[in-house]
Amino acid sequence: MTQMMPLTLAVLLFAAPCFAQTPVALVEDVRGNSVGLEFMDYVASGKVIRLRPNDMLVLSYLNSCWSERIVGGTVTIGLEQSEVQGGKVTRTKVACNAAQFDLNSKQSIQSAGTVFRGAGEVPSLTLYGLSPVVEAAGGTALLIVRLDRANEYHVATLPKKKGRPRSVLDLATVNKVLTPGGTYRASIGSRQIEFKVSPNAKPGRTSVIGRLLRFPPAS
Repeated sequence: MTQMMPLTLAVLLFAAPCFAQTPVALVEDVRGNSVGLEFMDYVASGKVIRLRPNDMLVLSYLNSCWSERIVGGTVTIGLEQSEVQGGKVTRTKVACNAAQFDLNSKQSIQSAGTVFRGAGEVPSLTLYGLSPVVEAAGGTALLIVRLDRANEYHVATLPKKKGRPRSVLDLATVNKVLTPGGTYRASIGSRQIEFKVSPNAKPGRTSVIGRLLRFPPAS
């Protein structure tokens, strides 16, 4: 007679694949045909990447804000940094919001209309670059409005990429620059993300994890 699996064990077994696929790092740059990754791919803990001697990979870790430039070798993705064997790794600490994807998810499932905040309250999400990198569905229209001062807004459309439902737009490439210290709301349809720009935010194409606005897929 078949025994019933204990409930706790069953939950762990069925939940394990979900936890295993949680992204911990973001690909910010890649060079070499053997890598099998592209810009803005997410990688999970435990993934093994084998690089040829001249292949180069730049990874940024979401929870630790470590940015790694790796040349050659075997790379094993960890929770906060990579283990690299037979290659060279250079690590740099960058300004970013640890676990910013959780913040974005919570802030971007607002209903249509204004997100009300208490007097003097500022958003939890801070960007450390003056030109955000926006990730959302391709072909969608983006509106960024400044909240703490009138008459500043920015509009753009995310490009469509064949074979990929998600798209990325680096506002630095289209000369969209926000104001240091400003508070903003980014909207795609009824989904919104409120954020502030660090007074020390840098211009140009700085590290993606320090200026990323990620809109989860519409439910």
